[in-house]
Amino acid sequence: MYEPKQESFVLRNVKRVNGESTDVVIEEGKITEVTKAGSGQGKQVKDCSGIYISSGWIDMHVHAFPEFEPYGDEIDEIGIKLGVTTIVDAGSCGADRIAELAASKQHAQTNLFAFLNISRVGLQRIDELSNLEWIDTLKVIQAVKEHKDFIVGLKARISKSVVGESGIEPLRIARALSDKTLLPLMVHIGSAPPSIEEIVPLLEKGDIITHYLNGKPNNLFDDQGNPLPVLADAIERGVSLDVGHGSASFSLRIAEAAKQHGIGLNTISTDIYRRNRLNGPVYSMANVLSKFLYLGYSLEEVIAAVTDHAANWLGKPELGRIQVGDVANLTLFTLRNDPITLVDSEGVKWTADRSIEAKGVVVNGVYMEC
Repeated sequence: MYEPKQESFVLRNVKRVNGESTDVVIEEGKITEVTKAGSGQGKQVKDCSGIYISSGWIDMHVHAFPEFEPYGDEIDEIGIKLGVTTIVDAGSCGADRIAELAASKQHAQTNLFAFLNISRVGLQRIDELSNLEWIDTLKVIQAVKEHKDFIVGLKARISKSVVGESGIEPLRIARALSDKTLLPLMVHIGSAPPSIEEIVPLLEKGDIITHYLNGKPNNLFDDQGNPLPVLADAIERGVSLDVGHGSASFSLRIAEAAKQHGIGLNTISTDIYRRNRLNGPVYSMANVLSKFLYLGYSLEEVIAAVTDHAANWLGKPELGRIQVGDVANLTLFTLRNDPITLVDSEGVKWTADRSIEAKGVVVNGVYMEC
């Protein structure tokens, strides 16, 4: 098990997202003081002038089980090395291999949680819900019991290529499993069938729709860019919306429509894995966040979507704040004013004049540069 040495240090002259400069003092892994810029005292002083600080970024949708292809990657490659202190694997593993994923966190520095795929085979296949025999409800319930501090919800990928001839039935089973385990659902949406009008009404308060800004024909907006009634209804009853950018699930056109209609940000996530990290269009959390700055969301709104919003959904508010007494999980980043080319999942490219760049993290009290 990897156990890095915790140090005592001061992050001097860091800037909060509201523009306020401050010092953050960390001793033996915990935040001991948040004080006036220039006044913090400690054994080591790290000059962070010009650098922003937030609570540690949380990526609610990643794929961190490297044995699976194409959807897999190393935990720290998509975590701390990209400025993200906590990642949530979004259903890479079902009951057959969730124990392996849970054990892998012991050898990584990034905090790791997971959604359990309702199919026992997980992403060993990309059609994991096409055979209902692969949904072993007893194994799901047992896995949840054995890994109750690791599994945060159940994952069901409800799109044509995944469910095949099973249609909407896997989601009905997932709903019943949610009721039995008292865990919320994260539901992937994509190509029909099933239709989006069949899927969304089955989701309840606290569940998550991931890929809500995808531009596929079965998306949550009509041809004129207006939100469908099922989307408005879902928002009204407390269903959460997660970006899940990925290789095929973020459309600039749809994102602009969502912004135009005043749809606020719940959680921004990457759906990152090795291929779209190295070759795009995801690359990193910072790259994805920069796209939302371009859309016109404020820096405060963008950072909140990967800090306190995500932390509150996880039921771990301490991960989403900078507060004396908490274990230090922090992200350091800059706001660059140079032109940058961004690209969505449909290959649309555009130039933005601002971008976010991760500079470092403090994860469980340990400082590391990105």
